[in-house]
This record gives sequence, structure tokens and C-alpha cells, in this order.
Amino acid sequence: MHCKGVTPAGEGVLCIIPGSMSTPGFVVRGKGDTASIDSASHGAGCLMSRTAAFKTLDKAVIAANLLDKRITLMGSDMDEAPMAYKDIHAVMAAQHDLVEVLATFEPRIVRMADARERPEG
Repeated sequence: MHCKGVTPAGEGVLCIIPGSMSTPGFVVRGKGDTASIDSASHGAGCLMSRTAAFKTLDKAVIAANLLDKRITLMGSDMDEAPMAYKDIHAVMAAQHDLVEVLATFEPRIVRMADARERPEG
């Protein structure tokens, strides 16, 4: 079975749920909730559309956010900015019955496709 936007969270299954490029990721163990089809979110999820991100976000604010958190960014564009994503802590709190958080980690180097680069390439 394939479910878009989820990560496996069967009982005892280990996985990683990332935040945005400047928020923590989580190492989790699935609890096997059958109502969720043994799954959990696969990340923070979009807060705004790509179009909205390009229209409303400020490159200087994004750069300051990354600098403040000591994150080196390679590639990316406005639609991948941290502000374009939901609060990962709220997302994780909403699925506490689906996964057990074992550890968290902070990003330091983030590599994403450039605006003109095909991500699959």
C-alpha cells in the first residue's frame, strides 16, 4: 500500500520525521495505530503554497533565520523556506499517539535543488 504524505509507523518501526530546513528532525518508533493505517506524518507539511511563498516571503529574513541557527544552505528557493512549513513541534504533538520520539537532531548543512535544477536530476 502507498499513502502520500506519510511515513510507516507500524509497531516498533523506526523512522525519521524531518521538520523544515531550520527546525529539528525526529527519530521515532511507531506505535502501530491501526486507525492511522500504521502511519504518521512524513514531515512538517506545507503551511503555504509555493505561489504564496514566492509572493510573501523575504529572502533577507530567510537568510537571517539560517544564519541565526548556524545552518549552511546549498541550493533551494523561496518555496522551501522554513516559514513556508508548519510548526514541527505542533505536528509532532498532534501525533503523539502514533509515534514515540526517541531523539531529535538539528540541521547544520542542508542541500536542496537549486531553483533551476531538477530535484530528480
